[in-house]
Amino acid sequence: MDAMKILGALVSSGALSRGSGSNVLGSILGAVLGGGGSAPAAGSGLGAALGNVLGGGRAVAGQSGGGLADLLGGLLGGGQGGSGGLGSLLGMAMSRAGGAGAAPGMQLRDFGEAEAPPEANDQALILVRAMLNAAKADGRVDEAERARILERLGDIDPEEAAFLREELASPLDVDAFARSVPPAMAQQVYAVSLTAIDLDTNPEARYLDALARGLGVAPETCNRIHDELGVPRLYA
Repeated sequence: MDAMKILGALVSSGALSRGSGSNVLGSILGAVLGGGGSAPAAGSGLGAALGNVLGGGRAVAGQSGGGLADLLGGLLGGGQGGSGGLGSLLGMAMSRAGGAGAAPGMQLRDFGEAEAPPEANDQALILVRAMLNAAKADGRVDEAERARILERLGDIDPEEAAFLREELASPLDVDAFARSVPPAMAQQVYAVSLTAIDLDTNPEARYLDALARGLGVAPETCNRIHDELGVPRLYA
């Protein structure tokens, strides 16, 4: 199963995003996609951080040791800069999916012939499960909602569709999922989960708290991620 393709379809279609999650995803799309008007202003929040990673440049000035570039840049071993990082993984995933569901007038930046590292599919699968679990946090993903999500994803094969149906229908077990996440991906998984959650109900806040605890992400780190992504803090 091509988890990179599924991740790309989920991100580019926005099938799981609503409310504050849509705003977070919009910042990511602004960094990964080029040519559209929805990209965030240079130097702002996630757009600047991911844009730096995608462009292969150095970390955003003034963010060393604490900015989101540091947080997200190391996912594929890219560290604080370079061509690796969450931005590159998402860019390659969206290229694999053909940019399905992308906003009109927006096109993927050129990722050339760069090959994904061998571990990329496993990492993509973890991020896919993170998004699916977050989408289930409010308990409202019924059969009709599952059908809507699959319809928005476009060109996925029967195996991929079956996987998504099974994941969306399975009981939410945040502790088991957290145990499956490598420690090095904990903060990235938490951040990506915010693209598929709308912080408007107590169940969603409780889910994020349980996820953070399971992943070992400290409250102050969670708050920093929320600040960078422009969503309300989880902890007072």
